[in-house]
Amino acid sequence: MRIAVTLGDPAGIGPEVALAAISALAPDQQRQLLVFGDEAPLRRAAETLGVAVPTLALHGQGLGDAAVPGQPDERAGRASVAYLEDAVAALRDGRAAGLVTAPISKTWARRAGFAFPGHTELLAERLGAAPVAMMFAGARLHVALATVHVPLAEVSARLSAARVRDVTGLLAASLRRDFGVARPRLGVVGLNPHAGEGGLLGREELEVIAPAIEEARAAHGAACTIEGPLVPDAAFRDAAGGTFDGLVAMYHDQALIPVKLLDFEDAVNVTLGLPVVRTSPDHGTAYDLAGRGRARARSMQRALQLAFEMVARRAG
Repeated sequence: MRIAVTLGDPAGIGPEVALAAISALAPDQQRQLLVFGDEAPLRRAAETLGVAVPTLALHGQGLGDAAVPGQPDERAGRASVAYLEDAVAALRDGRAAGLVTAPISKTWARRAGFAFPGHTELLAERLGAAPVAMMFAGARLHVALATVHVPLAEVSARLSAARVRDVTGLLAASLRRDFGVARPRLGVVGLNPHAGEGGLLGREELEVIAPAIEEARAAHGAACTIEGPLVPDAAFRDAAGGTFDGLVAMYHDQALIPVKLLDFEDAVNVTLGLPVVRTSPDHGTAYDLAGRGRARARSMQRALQLAFEMVARRAG
């Protein structure tokens, strides 16, 4: 089954890391790709990297032809949105079973009419999926997020027992189905320092997270183990040491700081809860590196490799 790849913002490093990652694949895997993007950004990336553009099933509209590496604008933002929408159409009509997305700029995509906080929310709406969650998979950590792109001051209000329960269930299911963990060991971290210290430092652990864990155990306890609410700083150390197969974090930076510290070049963003596989690198558009040949493609390579592995596992 084919995998769709989007080039992301053509003014960013997306074309470069995508081309580098695709070039590292075996020819038979390259033939399984549907690449959504324009030829001109790929040609520029090839010149920068000093490689040839492999023969690909390339789908573009010419919207990114005028993009200048390192100089984002609304045209580049519009192109990145078009690439994504075309790839989603391929998922919906069955031409692809997986999607790997190079990074877009939320700022420039929004100026071009993109009405979503990010890829995850658009994919959930277009594919009719709910609930969904963002998970980062690295060599040492697998972390799912209960809240994502919200201001820190709003995190507590956005948390609910239902949300934490659902994300825990999605993480357990993905670790079994996509990563081959027969009985995942999950940890759910607290929101507050010391996991609230019995209510002294916050009551979210008592009123939201602990009830969510009990609900998740009732629903999924036969197929996994779930511990928590865990003291956050110790939980990430323990997970990196192998105590847990996956963690549920309460907010964006709580998860991303340890992931990027330990697994920056190997971490992959995985969308949980979709009817198809979706992965992406764990970095952004890096306009300051675009066109210089200095962007590291390791995370994009891992995203492609993981997409192939997940699609194969789901196919049985």
